[in-house]
Amino acid sequence: MADTSEHEKHAGFVALIGAPNAGKSTLLNALVGAKISIVTPKVQTTRMRVRGIAIEGPSQLVFVDTPGIFAPRRRLDRAMVESAWASVQDADLVALLIDAKKGIKDEDEAVLDGLGDVRTPKILVLNKVDLVAKPDLLALTQKLNERVAFAATFMISALNGDGVADLRRWLAAHVPVGPWLYPEDQISDAPLRQLAAEITREKLYLRLHQELPYQSTVETVVWKDLKDGSVRIEQTIYVERDSQRKIVLGKGGQAIKAIGAAARADIAKAIEQPVHLFLHVKVREGWGDDPERYREMGLEFPKE
Repeated sequence: MADTSEHEKHAGFVALIGAPNAGKSTLLNALVGAKISIVTPKVQTTRMRVRGIAIEGPSQLVFVDTPGIFAPRRRLDRAMVESAWASVQDADLVALLIDAKKGIKDEDEAVLDGLGDVRTPKILVLNKVDLVAKPDLLALTQKLNERVAFAATFMISALNGDGVADLRRWLAAHVPVGPWLYPEDQISDAPLRQLAAEITREKLYLRLHQELPYQSTVETVVWKDLKDGSVRIEQTIYVERDSQRKIVLGKGGQAIKAIGAAARADIAKAIEQPVHLFLHVKVREGWGDDPERYREMGLEFPKE
């Protein structure tokens, strides 16, 4: 990369917001060019603010993948929604992601209403446009731009990458002048222990199709670099009831073995080292009301 003097550099935070399952995590990974945020078909997969970092010309873009904004029912839900809106207040640019195939749903309406009070420059990103007829896309674009004063509109497919490069170039041209915030080769600010825990949680979500994953969390309790260049990682999966523990383990331990194998492969790829992964499942009743668990996830513990 060509040397860029300090006075030519640009850097800024871009908050990716939207309803659950709009495709924010998939878009973040596409913008960064690496797996930073976990992706599953389940809504509300992202619980914490995940930052991914990309370089585009003289600009360093710090993307913040936020939890989906939805009507909260539980304490954890409220913490996730508060985290998402806090990211908007701290950002230099806000990108609203809308699933073009679904159109404007109730949860999108709530986000649009909230954006009315946000003075940060906002752009509209319509995702999954490859699945929608062009006249419908144009009508949706017009309707959304009538609701909020967007500085620009982009039509993309986060999954196949269409339009992502144009979006990244526009963002790079509109972040403030200033020194880069992270080293040039850094692609996330998430600690490796946290990233490894998130990868295992993704595999838990993908393997188990009941409501269970929302009542579970994963923590990395041991991270030991070994002399042969590999890493020993021990993680604990916390659930709220013994019946859930049995589901995670599976008959003859088959479920936990499959989750561990899939997680180990992805963690090794992410950290570029061989991994020895050991998973433990423990029951911790009411973990969703434990302030320490929220700190582990980087969330503020909401008061009643």
